Amino acid sequence: MKKEILDKLSEITKEEQALLDGSLNINRDIYMQSEKNTINAQKLIDNGKLITIRPHTRFVHFPKHTHDYIEIVYMCKGATSHIINGNEVKLLCGETLILNQHALQEVFPAGKDDIAVNFIIMPQFFNKALEMMDEEETPLRRFIIDCITGKESTNGYLHLKTANIQEIHNLFENLILSFVEMKKGKRKINEYLLGILLLEFINNSEIFDLEKAEKGAILKVLRYIENNYADGTLAKFSEQSHYDFHWISRELKQKTGKTFTVLLQEKRLLQAEFLLRTTKMRVSDISIAVGYNNTNYFHKIFEKRYGMSPKKYRDMLK
Repeated sequence: MKKEILDKLSEITKEEQALLDGSLNINRDIYMQSEKNTINAQKLIDNGKLITIRPHTRFVHFPKHTHDYIEIVYMCKGATSHIINGNEVKLLCGETLILNQHALQEVFPAGKDDIAVNFIIMPQFFNKALEMMDEEETPLRRFIIDCITGKESTNGYLHLKTANIQEIHNLFENLILSFVEMKKGKRKINEYLLGILLLEFINNSEIFDLEKAEKGAILKVLRYIENNYADGTLAKFSEQSHYDFHWISRELKQKTGKTFTVLLQEKRLLQAEFLLRTTKMRVSDISIAVGYNNTNYFHKIFEKRYGMSPKKYRDMLK
């Protein structure tokens, strides 16, 4: 990136100076309209505009929050560390991060030489962007449809490994320069430039780092089942982890070949078998302990798996 742009983005803002002078937390009045930890577009973008940018605020920890807009973060220099929907994301120089309205994000303090630019984008913009794209199903197209509809069929964010794609860097540089110089009459040009940038993302499919995020989500489900087999549900997990219910259900089936219900039942029966072997608990108490208040149903599924009733299984072990 051109030195003059980096120099401009590196300047200490009033907000950052307050942080350097001893303020410990973000100024909520800059970002939020209520007590909810949701950053509001109305605080950051002028009425009527669909896109604006602002340098990422350094020197401060941003606690868990969501946005009511779509955010694209471009790392101009250095690196930033994030936790998004429970996944650790290290954004390196030249990489791009896109978050939809549902992503739960936490950002750790950046240093003086960690320069990132945040693009604040209203969901309406993506109606135009979608018109520029083919109808071929891609991760980005699916993500954009989520942004428009407010629903989720994806992981809530995309981490794009764009460091080695010069065309993408050129587009980001032109967009940032346009906003930094604040030239009049550039609104439409900026919207088209951002649309072309999205097309470049699609044309470079190797930049999508989806597998790591999807594997992380599956591991979290399995860990949740391990720790909450007695009363856990996919709906509870989805709400706690901020994963879309239908997306995580589909990913779990595709990656493991089993539904949440099947995986939960397998864990419950393994725990029941363990209790039969290692304790003197009554079978009815074991049934309740592993999550089955209906003892008859517990007997039925246990016998189906082990070929005998729980009592016979315990007698056999003796």
